[in-house]
Formats: sequence, C-alpha cells, structure tokens
Amino acid sequence: MRQQLIVEDEPAIAELIAVNLRHNGFRPTWAMDSTSAQRELDDVLPAVILLDWMLPGESGLTLAKRWRAHPRTKAVPIIMLTARGDESDRVTGLDAGADDYIAKPFSTKELLARMRAVLRRRAPEQVASAVSVGALSLDASTYRVTFAGQPLKLGPTEFKLLTYLMSHAERVHSRGQLLDKVWGDHVFIEERTVDVHVKRLREALGPQAGPMIETVRGAGYRLTAQSTPPAAARASV
Repeated sequence: MRQQLIVEDEPAIAELIAVNLRHNGFRPTWAMDSTSAQRELDDVLPAVILLDWMLPGESGLTLAKRWRAHPRTKAVPIIMLTARGDESDRVTGLDAGADDYIAKPFSTKELLARMRAVLRRRAPEQVASAVSVGALSLDASTYRVTFAGQPLKLGPTEFKLLTYLMSHAERVHSRGQLLDKVWGDHVFIEERTVDVHVKRLREALGPQAGPMIETVRGAGYRLTAQSTPPAAARASV
C-alpha cells in the first residue's frame, strides 16, 4: 500500500497517529505545514491524507479545496482532523472536499476504522460519465451540468449528490442511503445534513430544474424527469 500523509502541526499528535498506523501495517509520513505537505504530495501521491484544519500558513480547509480541484490529487481520500466539532464545521469540511471528518479528541481505533472504510469506499460506484434526465444533463468527466443547454454551477458535494440521483433516477432514496452512497458509511454525520445539501442543490439547479428533486414524505428523495408543481417544490426538506 502507498504511504499515508499526516498533515499536523502538533508533533505529539502526529507521532501518536504515526506510531499507531505503523503498528497496524501502514506507512505514514508527516508534514507539519502546508508547504511541507505540498512538497510531500509533489514527491509521492499518498493513499490517504489525514489533514488538520488549523495549520500555520494555509489552513487545512484551503488545502483540501486545492487538492480536490487538482487533477493529480482530486481522487486522494482526505480525512480532516480538527477540534472544530460543530455540525456547521463538519458540513464546511465535507463541502471543501474531505471524505470524512473526525473531531478531536478521537480514539486511534476510530481513526483506523475510518481510514479502512474510506480506503474501501473511496472508489465510488461506477456510473456513466454522462447522464441526462429530461432537460438536465451531467458530464462527470468534464464536471459540467446543464439544463436545457444552459450551464449550472454546483459545489463539489452537490455535484456528487446530483450524480448519484441522476444515475438512479425515479428511485426513492432515504437519507441514510444517500449518506452511504454519496458520503460513504464511514461518515458519522446527522441525516439532516442531507437535507441541507438537497436544499443547496435545488437552489443551484434553479426554479426550473430544482423541482425535479422531489421530497417523498416519510421516505426520502427522488429525482424525476417530471418536475413537481412549484408549490410542492417549495415544501420543506
């Protein structure tokens, strides 16, 4: 297995993580700031990145966004480690491109379990690179979404959510199923976080395409080619 990159500015924490990883068959390397982390990445692409949010210089959040946007590093799993444990912080971290988010203090057993899970599940279910539902089209290879030929701008999490919904159109998906399939079952976040991203996705799609995502009360969400009437589309998620 390729090495694991620990990006952490506190040596005691980094050493604790590294020792436990080595004892469990992993090959960790350590970077204490954004500059050394980028140097390690340029040298060797790791199997997974354990990224502290609060770093000297550029923050872990900034690094996650940059690495997720770069073609060479966009597929590398990122687990964010931070003392910021509020739900809004977790949503921000996941929106930045992190695959998982662990609040300090955490147990090394939990960290190992999360790492194994993200390595198992980082390769998503294979879907067509281009898919269309009604007038809505998505091309995963070029990261483009259009409705009736007009381009739409989506955040990374909303894009992943839309990709899954369009690839499984007309099916009803519970919040738990969406967490498993879009975020991965290694992510320990509240199911209502799905509601937040569905709302953001509807807003990004606009008044014409947004209503294609239906709320099925008591069951979850469904994407359909038949847009629901505006009154129904405004129903609370």
